Amino acid sequence: MDPRQRRMVGHGAIVTLIALLAGFGLLIRLVGGFELFPGYILEFRIPGDSEAWARAHAGGLLNGLLVFAGALLIHALRLPERTAFHLAWMFVGTGYANTVFYWGGLLAPTRALTFGDNRFGETGIAGVIGLVPAFVFAFVAMAAMLILIRHAFRGDGGDA
Repeated sequence: MDPRQRRMVGHGAIVTLIALLAGFGLLIRLVGGFELFPGYILEFRIPGDSEAWARAHAGGLLNGLLVFAGALLIHALRLPERTAFHLAWMFVGTGYANTVFYWGGLLAPTRALTFGDNRFGETGIAGVIGLVPAFVFAFVAMAAMLILIRHAFRGDGGDA
């Protein structure tokens, strides 16, 4: 595995770790605190509803897997250096952008779905911070998929 792929695996692991931490947020939100020992729950509240925590947990895990898969695909498709460079930052950036989106959605009444008010609530800084990178990297991720499609169906491994 080359150094670029190792870094991608490292970044994928960071994204996955953040998603696993969201699993604790989900647990805390569902039970109303944290169980210190069987039958004793230290009660406290955290922001966000349980559905938002579930999205941050499951969505984050999938984003970590996206970065891991990207690292493997760059190698398996034997992509040219320039293409591999671009895909690496595209996958890693997408993983982090979506992580910011899920956490912004936890804190934003708008669920970080719009820049202005929507049917879920009023806009705020958390929603905007969550939406901006996700909005940009939604297009970056689609471009990455188009690059993969082109190279997968071409089959010669050459740079176009």
